[in-house]
Order: sequence, then structure tokens, then C-alpha cells
Amino acid sequence: MQFLEGRTLSQILETEGSLPVSRVEEAERNRIFVLSAPSFHICEGEYEVGREYFVALAILVAVSLLAACGPSPAPIARPTTRPPTAAPTAKPTLVPPTDTPPPSLPPNMVHVPAGEFIMGSDEGDPDEQPVHTVYLDAFYMDRYEVTNAQYRKCVEAGICRAPPSCEWREQAYEDVSKADYPVVCVSWNDADAYCRWVGKRLPTEAEWEKAAQGTGGRMYSWGEGIDCDHAQYNECGDQAVPVGSKPQGVSPYGALDMVGNVWEWVADWYDGDYYSRSPEHNPSGPDSGTSKVLRGGSWYDDALFVRGAYRVGNPLDYREFNVGFRCAR
Repeated sequence: MQFLEGRTLSQILETEGSLPVSRVEEAERNRIFVLSAPSFHICEGEYEVGREYFVALAILVAVSLLAACGPSPAPIARPTTRPPTAAPTAKPTLVPPTDTPPPSLPPNMVHVPAGEFIMGSDEGDPDEQPVHTVYLDAFYMDRYEVTNAQYRKCVEAGICRAPPSCEWREQAYEDVSKADYPVVCVSWNDADAYCRWVGKRLPTEAEWEKAAQGTGGRMYSWGEGIDCDHAQYNECGDQAVPVGSKPQGVSPYGALDMVGNVWEWVADWYDGDYYSRSPEHNPSGPDSGTSKVLRGGSWYDDALFVRGAYRVGNPLDYREFNVGFRCAR
């Protein structure tokens, strides 16, 4: 009895280990504990209580019953209709691998994929060394050398100059029977003008060599060894042949006559020491010079000069009976 005298109900509840009255309504389990803890001690005769306690106890019982019988929590609202479906979107276009030609290949051109290749030759002349690895972006190369018929259209359009008379063995530009022969006796400027007129350009020296030999540093477009079934050089007659006449000499990417037939102008200035400082990515030759590079050899040259790595330079206005070109893009 003395334990309870002069104490409020909240003090009794807190003393007996239950929750304070201020937190009774927090949860159902707290209310049960509040009622049961002191009542247990009263029933066991451990102490007596007065009227005040039972009034408070009755109030707590009433609060608990009302809370238990009260309205249930409102159910979570569920959507009665499905959310609108997102508008369809086009799938992203996948970029093809770099070694896959695009779907629209330009007419009479071959696709040379991006990647590295070995440029130069340890067995060649000093200007072919050092052998080095070059990375090129993808590009297109003409499948054939530019022909008399093609070049004539540029002349007739007033853009290109007609080749002067420097043909060999009646291999004349004016001869309509030789329309599909490679045009010759054109200067570097003539070749550059034609390529620009058709929306193309002269290939760089590195592009030319990769298109001719592939990635592995071959001696010729097809590999090692040479004969007249593969190329037109000085053991196979004393003039050029119509473009595409040596299908066995096709390059790894499908270009023809990269070996022999006629020399081909490229875009680069010639420098015999350029390989020692050539950049690894997309080299375009020295910034200036006095000669432009010629590649591929001709029908007039022996096997040494028609190798894929062989290079020579001549002035921009140089014209000869065995010099032609092809374009790139």
C-alpha cells in the first residue's frame, strides 16, 4: 500500500516496467502490456490500490476496446485501368563492324575497312624502311585505273586537259578502240582535277599500299611470286592492257591492276626519309615537297618495280606513256 500512496497512474505504470501513458495509443501491443503489468501485481496481493486506480483502469480498457473495434484502415487504392502503353520507338541502328562494307558500295569501287596494316619492306630500297604499322580509317578505292573513256568526259566538260601525245606503240588517247585502256600521259594536277570532278580524291600513299597488299606486308597483291597471269609487266608485252584484264592479280579487297599496267599518282609529296617520322594514324605524307609519289609500276618495268611497297617521286607536271591514276573516297 505504501508503494502506491501519493503516486499517479502514469508513475505506477512506468515503475512496473510498462510504457508511459503518453505512448499508450501507439500500438495495440503496448496497450495490452500497460493493462497487464500492474494488474498482475495487484492480483497476486503484492499491494492494494484505491478507487483512483480502478477508475483509470476502466478508462484504459474502454480506450483499448474502441481502438480495437474502430474502422479498419482504408485499403490501398488500386488502379481500375491499365496505364497507357508507351509509344513504340525505333530500335537503334547498329553500327556495322569496321570490317563490314556498308550496304551502298559506290559503283566500281572497293571498300577497304578501317584497321592496321604493315607498311614498307625490309627487303626493299631504303625509302621503303623502316617497316612500320599504320592505322587507317575506312575508305573506298577505285576497282580499276581511270580509263580513256572516263577521262574523256572530264575533258569534254572543260575541266581536264587532254593528254599530250606521249603514247607508246599507238596506245593513243584519241583511239576509240582503246576506250577501256588506262589513260596515260597525265600529270599529277590532271589526275587531281579529274578525281575532284567526279567527287573523289587521289588516295594517300598509305591508302594505296593497303588497298594493294592488304594487312600482312605482301610483296604483291596476291602474295609472293609473279607471272603474266597476275600482272602486266615487262615480261608480258610491250604495252598496257585494258583495265581488269588480270583477274588473278586481284588485291585482298577486290582492286585490280594495282601491280603493273601503269604507274599511279597518289596524293602525297615524296620524301625518302618520311617513314622514319610517319604518324601511326592516317599518314598523309610530308607537308610540302617538289615531287609527288607514284606507285605500282607499269607494263614497261620489271618485277622489282611493280612490288607493292616500291615508291618513287616525280614532279607534279611529269607526264609519261606509262603513268596513269585511280581515285579514292
